[in-house]
Formats: sequence, structure tokens, C-alpha cells
Amino acid sequence: MICTISPSRLKGHRFPTSIISYAVWAYHRFALSLQDVEDLLAERGITVSYETIRAWVKKLGPGIAKRIRASRNRSSDKWHLDEVVIMIRGVKHWLWRAVDSNGQTLDILVQTRRNTRAAKRFISRLMARWGEPRVIVTDKLRSYGAALRKLELDVEHRAHKGLNNRIEGSHRPTRKREKIQGRFKSARQAQRFLSVHDETANLFRPYRHKMTASTYRQKRATAFEHWNGCAKELAA
Repeated sequence: MICTISPSRLKGHRFPTSIISYAVWAYHRFALSLQDVEDLLAERGITVSYETIRAWVKKLGPGIAKRIRASRNRSSDKWHLDEVVIMIRGVKHWLWRAVDSNGQTLDILVQTRRNTRAAKRFISRLMARWGEPRVIVTDKLRSYGAALRKLELDVEHRAHKGLNNRIEGSHRPTRKREKIQGRFKSARQAQRFLSVHDETANLFRPYRHKMTASTYRQKRATAFEHWNGCAKELAA
């Protein structure tokens, strides 16, 4: 992957776009620290500090994620919504997440509240991007039902904890990264990081157990091509 992009450079950077793109991809694709990515590049003869990699991730990651998100197909009409607590500087925040019936993350939103107003804000944000679904599956938090009534949506709402297992597992990578990073430093930083992290997972983590080996390899090659194409657009 590191050699598949032309040697063009992003403005203000001395390393080729291929190297920067690879560093950003490795950081978000695997449960690696910035120091781990620094060592991966060092093994390939590329000497760069982890602070520089941090700047690459902050600058290039959101741009690539934005392009990946814009090119995605329409989601399925069945959504699973859930919220999980994350601690930021000792203050409780809530990470709201939505996935479709295929397990693709639709959106995430970090908020300080877990009430009707927060649920309404998140659902409105989802519909502005993806349109109105047919079914919304949630746990038994009453704020979801109240938010849907306020929005006056003609949507089937299924509130049952046992029906929402699909999204419960989607929080695990977040917990893993939260531990590696020593918790998030701010709500803004968590929102920025997780938005890129989830788009990367959507692209590079298909349901492999449902595919043949050849199909998976083809999807992986397509994902690399798409990622590199997005990086090229930033360098243009």
C-alpha cells in the first residue's frame, strides 16, 4: 500500500502522500499507538517522530473519512441505535452510535446528555444524512420513543434490549482504542477520532465469515484502491 500512490506531496509536507496515507491507515485500521506506527515506518527505513504522525492523523484522517462517507451507498432501512458512556477528564459523556442491519456504522455523536433532547438531536442528524428508515431498534431507554414522537416520524420503533445485539458489539473497538489512548482528551477529539475510526472500519472490516476467500481479497483490494484514491484527491 505504501508504494501504490504517486510520489506527490501534500502542501507543507516533506514526505510523499503514500507514506502519510499509510501511517493514517495503519493507526486507524489496527489497535496501534502513534509510537507503534512510528516503529512500523522505521522498519521500512522511514524516520519520523510519533508527534509528526499525530499531526498527519489529525490533518489527513478527517479528509479521507469525509470522502469515504460521501461515496457510500444508501444504508439499509433498518437502524440499530445505542449509547455508551465514555469518561473524558473525569466527566461522563455519552457516545451515541447507529448501525444499519448490515453492521455498517451510520454515524456517531459524542454528547454530555442521555435524554430526549440528545436522542432527538442524534436521530435528526441521522435522517439529514441517510433519510428516514423503516425500522429503528433501540434498548429500553425512553428518550428514544419520546424523541421519535417529537419528530413525528412514521417509523416502526422496536425497544427491546435483546434485539439490539448487533450494535452492542460495535462498541468494543471503541473501548479498545480508548484504553490504548489513555482515554479521550476532549469531546471534540473523541468525535473527530471516532468518526475517522468508524469509517475506516466500515471500509476494511466487512463481514468476512460470510464471504469466500477470493471475495474477501477482492473487497480488500477495492478498499485499498478507494483509500488511496481519497488520499490522492487531498494531494491534488
